[in-house]
Amino acid sequence: MNRIVSKLKENKKILSLYFTAGYPNLADTLPTLKQMEAADVDLVEIGLPFSDPLADGPTIQNSSTQALNNGMTTQKLFEQLAGVREHINMPLIIMGYFNPVLQYGVDAFCAQCAQIGIDGLILPDLPLEEYQEHYQPIFEKYGLANIFLITPQTSDARIRQIDAASNAFIYMVSTASVTGSKSGFGPEQTTYFKRVSDMGLKNPLIVGFGIKDQETFDTATEYTQGAIIGSACIKHLTENGPQGIDTFVKSVRP
Repeated sequence: MNRIVSKLKENKKILSLYFTAGYPNLADTLPTLKQMEAADVDLVEIGLPFSDPLADGPTIQNSSTQALNNGMTTQKLFEQLAGVREHINMPLIIMGYFNPVLQYGVDAFCAQCAQIGIDGLILPDLPLEEYQEHYQPIFEKYGLANIFLITPQTSDARIRQIDAASNAFIYMVSTASVTGSKSGFGPEQTTYFKRVSDMGLKNPLIVGFGIKDQETFDTATEYTQGAIIGSACIKHLTENGPQGIDTFVKSVRP
């Protein structure tokens, strides 16, 4: 069974952390993963830095720029993750944009992911129809979950299409703005979380964008199975490096 699916079957609220590979320093990727494993993080999204990350706010954009300046590339990431399963048991997802995957070669990229032990991909700019028409057999061949995003503007019909095409979880974007731009959740977000939860989808919902502390984590997970923290995690890494991830995690989920 895919490690993501197995983790989602546990009776707990899922905490997923996002960090940019090769940030703050090029060699920090594996130490960061080890710290997250020790802190009992449930899922980790490893950000593959890209020069034009449209959905990312300033914090993640800056981390991507620094990682690229540090020398991070797709091939370098695969080299850093070789043997990662000797140390890491938690599910691992690579999150990025489709252009670097296409440049590497979709089949070759997915093959490398499978060899390393990556469990899934999040590629926000790969449309559902494009994935189904051209790439779904490749993902399935290598046992990779493809995780799609929905927003408050996504229609119910589209959400059901995405649910039918998904085999792990649905990434529920809390707001139409970029990452790191929300200071909290109001009635509009709560209503959205409840509305989609009440649709009875087959895949769990995990909320991203705007989660940074225990209050926002608890609000996001009232109607969903988990939450993803990106910008706040990057800010922690900026200030502390990989050390102290356990303290950060406990501040969100005591």
